[in-house]
Amino acid sequence: MSDATLLTEAMEFKPDLADAQRRWLAFWNHELLDRPCCCIRAPKEGAVQAPWPAYMAGAREDPAAVAAQVVEAAAGVFWGGEAVPAYTPSFGPDMFSAWLGAELKFPEFETGTSWAEACIEEWDDWLPLRLQAENAWWQRMLAFCREMRSQFVGKLAVAHLDIHSNMDALLAMRGGERLCMDMIDCPETIDRAMADVRAEFVPVYDALYEAAGMSATGTAGWVPAYHPVRTNTIQCDFAALIGPRQFRRWAMPSLEEEAAHIGHCVYHLDGPECLVHVPDLCSIPGLDCIQWTTGARNAAFGEWMDLLHDIQSRGVAVWVPCSVEELPNYHRQLKPNLVFYDCSAPTQKAAEDALAWLTANT
Repeated sequence: MSDATLLTEAMEFKPDLADAQRRWLAFWNHELLDRPCCCIRAPKEGAVQAPWPAYMAGAREDPAAVAAQVVEAAAGVFWGGEAVPAYTPSFGPDMFSAWLGAELKFPEFETGTSWAEACIEEWDDWLPLRLQAENAWWQRMLAFCREMRSQFVGKLAVAHLDIHSNMDALLAMRGGERLCMDMIDCPETIDRAMADVRAEFVPVYDALYEAAGMSATGTAGWVPAYHPVRTNTIQCDFAALIGPRQFRRWAMPSLEEEAAHIGHCVYHLDGPECLVHVPDLCSIPGLDCIQWTTGARNAAFGEWMDLLHDIQSRGVAVWVPCSVEELPNYHRQLKPNLVFYDCSAPTQKAAEDALAWLTANT
């Protein structure tokens, strides 16, 4: 990358943005400067600590009020190391399918998520699947991004979304059991449906990118990686229900296209059922880092060191969530040019000390 990629606007909440950008560029190139890439956040010394909006705020609330609350909360954070001030808008995990026409459901009492109601009974009634420009949820998200951008200027970035595209969109619209059976009973229909959703990824990514003004701020993903031009975290949670043959036919082409368009991305690998796909995932150009998520009722993250080593041995970086106390243990065991620490600290001084320790011990 040339230095021209660093010419994004200054951020009040991140005065060392240019240095963070250089470190992020080194990370994406799997190079090492003086320490590993480390996003570390803590309460900002002397600042008022304001609450962040609840998850999915903006889906039903006033977007302007939500954006104002984000600015107030972000002002109280010490964005240390490579942590770039950003906020990810979300109406829940099934936004992509809602933009294709599924009905988005919210619980009567708050449970922390929303879902799309399975709606495809007969494929021929829905194909081709297309994003309709007038879709209410799509228009609301674009307006939300624009509102945040207008209030965030010079302070922080609007992060890209947890999109749940490719097979995850079909999963939400058809249901898991039916979609699995369809791959056996009518695989050519799934080919058609996947061609449709694949065609919508780039227009969706680019429209959100433009609405949020990411060309001026650089791009943060919903996993807090950052690139001065483009990035995000991609995924296919449906991969947990299929084997390598089905994954290579339907999921891999989508993920390859998404990674190619983004340029540098993280992959959200969710649960042990997906581990069979690690060799295929690590072969995708532009998929530079894997965010391993252990899933419910499984061993804690720190007990998966063999998996982290395996991913690094394939030339792919790993995301590591940790506290400042846990950081040295991971640092002793992982390749420093192939890791991205997502770290929390109780105080700004503790965060600064952790960064100094990383530099002194790399």
